[in-house]
Amino acid sequence: MSGVYVYAVTRSDHPLRLDGLRTVGGADGPPRVVVHGPLAAVVSAAPPDLRPKRRDLAAHQALQERLMADGSVLPMRFGLLAPDDTAVRTALEQQGQDYARRLGELHGTAEFNLKAARDQDDLLREVLDGSEEARRLNQCTRDGTGSYEDRLALGELVARQVDARQRRQAEEIVGRLSSLARAGVVADPSKDDFLNVSFLVERARAEEFTAAGRRLAQDYGAAYDFRLRGPLPPYSFAA
Repeated sequence: MSGVYVYAVTRSDHPLRLDGLRTVGGADGPPRVVVHGPLAAVVSAAPPDLRPKRRDLAAHQALQERLMADGSVLPMRFGLLAPDDTAVRTALEQQGQDYARRLGELHGTAEFNLKAARDQDDLLREVLDGSEEARRLNQCTRDGTGSYEDRLALGELVARQVDARQRRQAEEIVGRLSSLARAGVVADPSKDDFLNVSFLVERARAEEFTAAGRRLAQDYGAAYDFRLRGPLPPYSFAA
């Protein structure tokens, strides 16, 4: 075998309902299990040309969600390869205590990811409404009476105000949801977003957390775009 693709680590007594699942790369046969002591890794043959194609990303997540439905799982990020089964067993042996500890910490949980963006025109109006200096500089720019220095000052002032407002709103949003989660991890947002945060939520509170996310979107209004995804495998908390 040229290599193995690793999906997840779990306990060896975990229900492993792998029949009917597609493997990353579409290899023949279902995913299989490599066991060492109390731990197991779910693997399949490594595809010869591994790329993040949509169908393979879907296969990767579908397998992890099947495992999550039956208990605690350490999900691996898409694309993790090992040379062979021996290397996988060695990893289970050498990192066994750490894997077991993290499986215990993630028991009965799932990840929810929230991304948030705001209409830029709405944000600019708020900045101008809240700053007399910004309004003055903006008017000078619009009517042509302002200098190059005025335009530069306006850009710098708006950038500072936008950053401050978005940071404050991000903290407020995370604060409102944190009480419903065991933990949270804030990641760098994309260009259009001002917030990208993942929460570790007890599965028993998944509906409560989702409802809180909907209320949040309603409270902030149509100028905001909230995208809440979950329950997901707890990628952000597995390391």
